[in-house]
Amino acid sequence: MANIPIVYTLTACPTCDKLRAAWHRQRIQYEERQVDQSQETLDEALNYADTVPIIVYPDGRVVIGFNGETG
Repeated sequence: MANIPIVYTLTACPTCDKLRAAWHRQRIQYEERQVDQSQETLDEALNYADTVPIIVYPDGRVVIGFNGETG
C-alpha cells in the first residue's frame, strides 16, 4: 500500500469538494479515485461503504465522510 491515503470520491459531491479544498490548503497528498468514473473503482469503494468520501489510510484505517458529513 502507498504512503498516502486513498480517497474515494464522486465528481459532483459537495462534501468531496470540501475535502479536496481543505487538503489542498493543508498540502495533504492523497490518491483520488472517483467512483463515478470507473466500475472497478466503484466496486473497490463498495468494499468499505456505500457513501463518499471514503478515506483509506496507509495503516488500513478507514474513515467514512469528512468533518462529519457524507456525500
